[in-house]
Amino acid sequence: MRPLATARLVLRNWKDRDRALFHRINSDDRVMEFFAGRRDRAAADAFLDVIRAEIARDGYGFAAVELAETGECIGFTGIVEAELDPLFPADMIEIGWRIVPEHWGKGYVTEAADRWLAFGFETLGLQEIVSFAVGANRRSTAVMERLGMRRDPASDFDHPKVPDSHPHLKRHVMYRLARQDWLAAGPRGSATASR
Repeated sequence: MRPLATARLVLRNWKDRDRALFHRINSDDRVMEFFAGRRDRAAADAFLDVIRAEIARDGYGFAAVELAETGECIGFTGIVEAELDPLFPADMIEIGWRIVPEHWGKGYVTEAADRWLAFGFETLGLQEIVSFAVGANRRSTAVMERLGMRRDPASDFDHPKVPDSHPHLKRHVMYRLARQDWLAAGPRGSATASR
């Protein structure tokens, strides 16, 4: 993929120097509070290799988020196929993110996600982008709302990949953003700087 830029961030494919950070965001109890599993270093490395190859092939995915000023990688955000067939259409695109806790509350996730929405709607011509999370994950649902996404209670679902050993993490709330609604809202601050 060609790196995408915002006022403060660079969104790019993963590099080998990002491996320790990638392991951290997939094993940290705070970051993974609403996920059933944790990845050890070998599993995180293997997952990074898969994601990196998908981004190289497709031009998008869960890409690294780098601070433009320092070059520090702080997590990921991006768009991917949701892979929730047969619950939802096979071509449904979701937006998601994970950032290290010391960079929470600085607007980085919203800024990066804004840029990915612009890429999805303008470059890829998507008609809709969704996001979903465990209902209690208020940090993530607040980002969805800041992005202009709307809750769709009729589409809430029990995530098929969450094991029965974690029943409190099964139920997910669905948020949606249609292309026409994104266009009607007009340019947002962080996305405007990068268009």
